[in-house]
Amino acid sequence: MHRHSYSWLLYGLLMLLSAAIQAAEIQVAVDRNPVGINESFQITFTASEEPDGNPEFAPLQENFEILSQQRSTSSSWVNGKSSRTEQWIVRAMAKQAGELFIPPIAFGADSSKPLKLVVNENTAAPQGNDDIFLDVTATPEQPYVQSQVLYTLKLFRKVQITQASLSEPEIKDALVEKLGEDSTYATQVKGVDYWVTERKYAIFPQQSGVFTIAPLILNAEYLSNQRQPRFNGFFNRPDTETRRVASKAITLNVQAVPASFKGPNWLSAESLTLSEAWSDAGLQTKVGEPLTRTLTLSAKGTTVGQLPELLDKTAIDGIKTYPDQPLLKEDKESDGLTALREEKIAFIPSKPGEYTLPALDIVWFNTKTQKTETAHLPSVKLTALAGSTDAQNSAPPATSSTPQEPVTNPMITSPITVTNSSDTRFWQAVSATLALGWLLTIVVFYRRPSGKVSTNKPVERVPETAMEKTLKRACWENNPQAAKQALLQWGKAEFGAESLGAIAAHCPEALREEILALNRLLYSGRNQDWQGRNLWQAFSAKPAAVNSKGKNDDGLEPLFKI
Repeated sequence: MHRHSYSWLLYGLLMLLSAAIQAAEIQVAVDRNPVGINESFQITFTASEEPDGNPEFAPLQENFEILSQQRSTSSSWVNGKSSRTEQWIVRAMAKQAGELFIPPIAFGADSSKPLKLVVNENTAAPQGNDDIFLDVTATPEQPYVQSQVLYTLKLFRKVQITQASLSEPEIKDALVEKLGEDSTYATQVKGVDYWVTERKYAIFPQQSGVFTIAPLILNAEYLSNQRQPRFNGFFNRPDTETRRVASKAITLNVQAVPASFKGPNWLSAESLTLSEAWSDAGLQTKVGEPLTRTLTLSAKGTTVGQLPELLDKTAIDGIKTYPDQPLLKEDKESDGLTALREEKIAFIPSKPGEYTLPALDIVWFNTKTQKTETAHLPSVKLTALAGSTDAQNSAPPATSSTPQEPVTNPMITSPITVTNSSDTRFWQAVSATLALGWLLTIVVFYRRPSGKVSTNKPVERVPETAMEKTLKRACWENNPQAAKQALLQWGKAEFGAESLGAIAAHCPEALREEILALNRLLYSGRNQDWQGRNLWQAFSAKPAAVNSKGKNDDGLEPLFKI
């Protein structure tokens, strides 16, 4: 009987586990957040597996008016596996302002999670009874230097636009990044119905002082008679009118670094997290074998160029440190920029024992609380065990008088000392191969004809305006790797050159010297010492005939794709 009761208990646990496994996960998202009190917005429920039942949207009606519902299903077959996605799209409008919650929606036994939504009172008002007008806002208007400013553009219209183009925000000494995709929704302003197209940017002023964001200019062509469009023939277009609309200018009072901030490097953000992971959770390895540490720094409301290096370069007796190239990433969401820096460091002990890595502290300024905070990782103890006899024999003795040959791996910034004869012969062969490759490269470079590239090989053209923006940002952030990539794109498009040295040969003297200096620094491994201002000044001063290639006549970016 006792055994029978245990069987029933086990059966019940298995049933609960099976139900948990089979439960469909339902994601919920909105097309923008916050929204206005009289603005329609879109709620999307997504299920990667078929949920238990149809959704019950009745709980939404407490705080929201449901305008329409739509369901779609998509299937795919990848690598022999099928996947199915179902979506329910609800267009709604809030009944009141404030912080509201989209409640959990039941799909039979399955359910979505609640989602917080901020609903603001509408502040935009049409200028008279305008058919088209622009509204722009910037938050905050008194930011700290290098801190994020969210710049929001709203195009209000009650006519059908057939074609339009819009300029981008311009501000001196600032980085400007477009955030996410444009969103379109309906709203009502003072009893008048409008369609709104919303676009967001993140602006990062690089200098303190008073700066003005220039007005945005919209050129729009729209139907002049909405109700009864007139055609002058079957192949003729309907009657249209063209309008040029300007937004207001916005002034930013950019504040300097506060005197209370005592960190080694200025870093401002809305939020920041610092974490670590190890290849061995026990923090234990053998002599001569690597133990890898992964450090991750993520900050919202800043650029990746502002994130500091995470590796502590203090030498530790008996252990070698080999950092990999850092992973740099930026996510451009509608609520701002999120920057991520990930560093992997391999620690290889040369003798058994315990080693202590120092604590890691990142001092940063919280722009929401207006206070200095510190992200902290405690000190770490690593244990190195004695390796195999072969590993110990191949390791260099502490007092060895044998001449040692340093060998540099292109993926490792620190030299590795090798004394084993077979390893030496291997690396000598590698070095000879690399030397031969360099020799062939030099021969090919000096034998190729100067001047224009042969027309037999098509050259992919990169729009110069985009490249200039990338290079300017790399120089402002003192990021030599990013500057190199931007120059390579430019050099390939302009000259068909595919190395910094080849690009420099086509440039005026000042720019040539800066490019060659960047090339030397990248090979030296002292990337953190680079200052990009001189390179950008030299690039900006090159002949205007080169600068003008690839630009649009009016410099306006299409707002609507017709």
